[in-house]
Amino acid sequence: MLRCLHVAAEIYPLLKTGGLADVTAALPPALQARGLDVRLLLPGLPAILAGVVRQTVVCELGNAFGAGRVTLRRGQLSDSGLTAYVIEAPFLYDRPGNPYQAPDGSGWSDNHLRFGLLGWTAAQLAAGGLDRDWQPQVVHAHDWHAALAPVYLAVRPGPRPATVFTVHNLAYQGLFDAACFSSLGLPQAMFAPGALEFHSQVSFMKGALVYADRITTVSPTYAREICQSEQGCGLDGVIRQRGAALSGILNGVDYTIWDPARDALIAAPYGPAKLAGKAACKAALQREFGLAADAAAPLFGVVSRLTEQKGLDLLLGGLEALLNAGAQLVVLGSGEPWLEQAFRQAAASHATQVAVRLGYDEGLAHRIMAGADLIVVPSRFEPCGLTQLYGLRYGTLPLVRSAGGLADTVTDEAADPQRAGTGFVFRPVTVPALVEAVRRACACYRDAPRWAALQQNAMAAQFSWDQAAGLYEDLYRQLVPLSASAPA
Repeated sequence: MLRCLHVAAEIYPLLKTGGLADVTAALPPALQARGLDVRLLLPGLPAILAGVVRQTVVCELGNAFGAGRVTLRRGQLSDSGLTAYVIEAPFLYDRPGNPYQAPDGSGWSDNHLRFGLLGWTAAQLAAGGLDRDWQPQVVHAHDWHAALAPVYLAVRPGPRPATVFTVHNLAYQGLFDAACFSSLGLPQAMFAPGALEFHSQVSFMKGALVYADRITTVSPTYAREICQSEQGCGLDGVIRQRGAALSGILNGVDYTIWDPARDALIAAPYGPAKLAGKAACKAALQREFGLAADAAAPLFGVVSRLTEQKGLDLLLGGLEALLNAGAQLVVLGSGEPWLEQAFRQAAASHATQVAVRLGYDEGLAHRIMAGADLIVVPSRFEPCGLTQLYGLRYGTLPLVRSAGGLADTVTDEAADPQRAGTGFVFRPVTVPALVEAVRRACACYRDAPRWAALQQNAMAAQFSWDQAAGLYEDLYRQLVPLSASAPA
């Protein structure tokens, strides 16, 4: 049985700030269902430490990465039953609010230690030095928070497990002042352009890109995009050098959570054979937000971080055209203050057509997904995107820009007669391009047979985690013969 350790900073439902938590909650169980022995390593952030059940102490790690005591604990995730190791280090992790940021919005000044410890512990556990009963053959690290795991393993002498590093978003790289390097316990020679040095800073992300055995991204198109300067975030040269080790594996959807036929968080259940419940969900969403109770008005939804990366400034630029077309808009999210303020002002000026809720609410995200007619994801770049995949399942047609995983998962209704359309796609990063897609969507909505056909196409699309898990298993099995044989 192939043994694999997944290393990440967050996991749904214990702790979620974005799509990473959904991936780490769904991929390991999907791999376990295929017969792999999968465990997780997580930092002991308050919500994680409280949510992992049946914990026992594996070992004490002494005063690693600071003046406080570090303990490795082992327990279970209550929803999946998977074994999870948790790093208990209160002096680094026992803090309120966002796991990465201080209350003033700045990154915690010791994030290099907080997540350096995550990677270091992964390497110690993977090398067989901590848990006498279990040692992985593959270590799979997710995003910059876990990126030092393959780096620490690379400097260990002798045989070691194989390493896989997944880039969930190249724009967030884990950059730290050069002075931080000495506290990481790595050879000084690694602070060099061919290793972790990036424009005189320490880059956790670059370290994994250089030292991991294989690199994956969360969609095939994004894997190609990050090899180019426009989306490479300054690391495209490194990625091109590792091109033979790079692949894109599309994220999936956990259909046990995101399925309108059995979603307890929405107003009424529905499915492709019986869509009446969707109309009830739309009416309930309009009532909840005080929008005009108009079934004929196309209702656009946004569930997103409010940032320019997500293209929400384009949506603001096209808002007048959207409203003039008789449509409505519901927005859930938070982010850049000027975008939050602009959406608040739009809601105040158009109370029966625009509604905004700042922050994040999982239940409301489900209600928007079920009640809206379209879900808008106009991202400038999008590694994969899960929102559009949820929209497909809920018959809430995605309106997206052709980027990354959006390009891989949504087929424009007019683009190719040989392919079944599932949404509306625009390419140029311009307001006119978005407006043209909005107008097409509104016209299609008012053509009931055409709209119904698109909904059926969308709801029939399959993006299960089993498909992704099969590709990851293939990748692991390519690597295991090259890694050290470890006792079960």
